[in-house]
Amino acid sequence: MPNLSPVAGVRQAGSLFALFLDVFRLIFKRPFQGREFVQQAWFVASVTIFPTMLVSIPFGAVIALELGTLARQIGAQSFTGSASVLAIIREASPIVCALLIAGAGGSAICADLGSRKIRDEIDAMEVLGISPVQRLVVPRVLACVLVSVALNGLVCVVGVAGGYFFNVVLQGGTPGAYLASFSALAQLPDLYAGEIKAFIFGVIAGVVASYKGLNAGGGPKGVGDAVNQSVVITFLLLFFTNFVITAVYFQVVPAKGS
Repeated sequence: MPNLSPVAGVRQAGSLFALFLDVFRLIFKRPFQGREFVQQAWFVASVTIFPTMLVSIPFGAVIALELGTLARQIGAQSFTGSASVLAIIREASPIVCALLIAGAGGSAICADLGSRKIRDEIDAMEVLGISPVQRLVVPRVLACVLVSVALNGLVCVVGVAGGYFFNVVLQGGTPGAYLASFSALAQLPDLYAGEIKAFIFGVIAGVVASYKGLNAGGGPKGVGDAVNQSVVITFLLLFFTNFVITAVYFQVVPAKGS
């Protein structure tokens, strides 16, 4: 039965933050595990690229359909394209990347580290003077960050293309108006904000998955519980962080035309 006391929760949060600081500190320490980083980046990309594309299409479609219907009701059909692009680039794209990174890549990372933990491989590395954080965690976190940022651009393209198709084909929108309205409300800082979100979300997914994997116990059942907990915790942190970043962004970057 897990300890649900407030003190245990604060201790867990402190340990997670300490791992984040250790990862940031050991990124610049040599030797860098380049081979492990490439292998993990390829693995995370291989398990997330195709599902991300499949998820981004209905995301873009739903946003385009909802905004197209609303714009038609208020007589602002000319702004459907720009509103759809803003919604996809600012919010939908980073969230889709983060959910897939946490659900597919993060769960695999947690299971891998958890299985190493219950086989006492992590303890053996520490006895030999090898830092598990530098050897195992840092390459995996950097791999999650790289793949998350790259997938964000992919989701933007696929989501905007899906939104264009559903708005023009299913709702009878004008292709020229949809494309011409891109520059009406959208601006380059919107893309920067989306990439920053994807970067931060990748860090969160990688650190949380690694933390739960390194602290797994109780045999295979404990590893399964750690995987479930890592996904749930990552989702909660992602949505909270997304709210904070969005609120700060609207305070720092003025809306175009304001």
